[in-house]
Amino acid sequence: MKDKLKAKKTAKKWLSILKLLVLLIVVVGIPVYIYFKYPDFFEQFQSMESVNAFLEQYHAESFFVYYGLQIIQILLPVIPGQFIQFAGGYLYSFWPAYLVAIAGAATGTALSFCLARILGKDAIHLIFGEERINRFVEKLNSKKAFVIILVLFLFPGFPKDFVSYAAGISEIKLKSFLMVSLIGRTPAMMGTIMMGSMLRTGSYVGLIILGVITVILFIWCIWKRNVFLEYVDRLYEKFVK
Repeated sequence: MKDKLKAKKTAKKWLSILKLLVLLIVVVGIPVYIYFKYPDFFEQFQSMESVNAFLEQYHAESFFVYYGLQIIQILLPVIPGQFIQFAGGYLYSFWPAYLVAIAGAATGTALSFCLARILGKDAIHLIFGEERINRFVEKLNSKKAFVIILVLFLFPGFPKDFVSYAAGISEIKLKSFLMVSLIGRTPAMMGTIMMGSMLRTGSYVGLIILGVITVILFIWCIWKRNVFLEYVDRLYEKFVK
């Protein structure tokens, strides 16, 4: 009996180590390898012009590359998503760019969520920090999870891809998380893609108006954040009950 328990503990230990290695390879190893093997790769995603040039070299297949980039920038947070979406609006116009972008975001979010769920807490703690993750997972396990996720994805500049990994080791279900996160991603994504589309058509007045409206809405949301949170909380209660 003791030998069996010891064997199980040993197997569990090695499995945990294997999981840690897999996550390290995906989140750290791949970006580091690309950085040293292809030092110019990440520079291609630091501006709209460089992303455009990268996509245009693939011609008709660029739609699939654009979709792949959306997935990769969620799995590998070192790649900024805003320039990719902006370039998509510029190259493909609004609706085609948005549909491909939201499909890529859904795929990338689901993959990071499932990757975290498969690899477990130990692996995620190692990458993002145990205290930070536990604090966030505790919130995701509360009845306020719906509100928290929606607000975090709506808030510009917050590291949303970190949320996907944290959600994977929480009690929240993939379907619920995916639905709320995509709703939260949509406003900023649509705005960025629309700006790129307007730049392509030379709608500079519309571009300025959209920028002003975005700033006003952002300020208004901060000012009315309590009202907004109460409204979202009521929606959550309806979904749950």
